[in-house]
Amino acid sequence: MRVLLLKDPRDGESGPDPYIKELESRGHKATLIPVLSFKFISANTLSDKLLQPEKHGGLIFTSPRAVEAVKLCLEDKDRKQEWNKSLKDKWNRKSIYVVGKATAALVQSLGLEPEGEDTGTADVLSRLIIEREEKNIPPLFFPCGSIKREVLPTALRENGVPLETLTVYQTTEHPDLEKNLKNYFTKQGIPGSVGFFSPSGVKFCLEAVRRLSGEQLTQIKFAAIGPTTRDAMAAEGLCVSCTAEKPTAQHLAAAIADALQ
Repeated sequence: MRVLLLKDPRDGESGPDPYIKELESRGHKATLIPVLSFKFISANTLSDKLLQPEKHGGLIFTSPRAVEAVKLCLEDKDRKQEWNKSLKDKWNRKSIYVVGKATAALVQSLGLEPEGEDTGTADVLSRLIIEREEKNIPPLFFPCGSIKREVLPTALRENGVPLETLTVYQTTEHPDLEKNLKNYFTKQGIPGSVGFFSPSGVKFCLEAVRRLSGEQLTQIKFAAIGPTTRDAMAAEGLCVSCTAEKPTAQHLAAAIADALQ
């Protein structure tokens, strides 16, 4: 069965995407169409923050892009040297919180030791942070995207955990999205399942998917990577057939395979 995954390919990793691989192992032919385009901003401010671990109680990363923004700041030779010599150790003495395995792996590649990767959502991560952190710490530093959800900042604020946020990237629609979707539906026909990976993906793709599917829309099994995306789909009146138990390739492939049986 054909499966359309509305997600961006993994950056800088060779070999097939794990979602394609997992679905293929279950007998389904998956295609990726990139949905989002990212522009990094606030590089100078971010660099200043990274150079001052003593002013923060720790770090929070809820997306791979935020980690990439940090990586870009560390491309400067002198800064990288300082990071490896002392800064990363200073940050590692504090809490480094992450959501999801993909973000955790990128954080580890910076030489940092993350915790919370199994939380899966910002909501669950915020509960972990509230449990662990004192209210009199310096603010936790949260580099994030322009369309972050307010779940985590709100929960921390309401529970008196100090937080400082900085928007380090802007999210927009991928310039070729409409064209790529049209090509897919023209050449491959209606997929058995369509997987969404973010509320932004729902926002940018749903109208085109509806239009291109026409009356066959109801035959498609719609899948969500997690509860936040599922809620965004449901809010648009979409019937969600399955949600991954955890935001991993294995869990999503298993959920889609069950839905397609």
